[in-house]
Amino acid sequence: MKRILVIGTGGSGKTTVARRLAERTGLPLIHLDALYWRAGWQPTPAEEWRGKVQQLVSRAAWIIDGNYGGTLDLRLEACDTVVFLDLPRILCLWRVLKRQVRHFRQVRPELPPSCRERLSWAFLTWIWTYPSRRRGDVLRRLAVVAKRKRVVILRSSAAIDEFLATVPDAAARQALEADGR
Repeated sequence: MKRILVIGTGGSGKTTVARRLAERTGLPLIHLDALYWRAGWQPTPAEEWRGKVQQLVSRAAWIIDGNYGGTLDLRLEACDTVVFLDLPRILCLWRVLKRQVRHFRQVRPELPPSCRERLSWAFLTWIWTYPSRRRGDVLRRLAVVAKRKRVVILRSSAAIDEFLATVPDAAARQALEADGR
């Protein structure tokens, strides 16, 4: 596992899981939110964004967290492992609301300095409708790449903890690589 993609709806725990993977493996962590959003929550134009993501995925090793369907094809092609956080939407909504309270009027560490925490009806609706509107497409795409890449679908917090416990730490990973495994 040298190129790990972490995806899932808002509030599914992408940032937390990616951070824990980075701590465990020593791989560099890339938060797409930090690169996509500009001052005042202005998005990066689509063509420029694809170019940025293409540069990111060309690196030798990484953990990338984030959605951004317009570049999912690039990330799926480049990764060797996909972790899809497929948690219940009510849990995801709860987590987003907790995050809103915890970071109210502040900037989360993984966001640009000018992007204070905010909550919109559109974002909550996106989370609520994700299972019916986006999940099927994501699962179809994962089924295609599962033939040649490791795909891990996690449906609970317990499953996430179990998965993370199986990930070799940086020293163990280096020893395995030195042995040619």
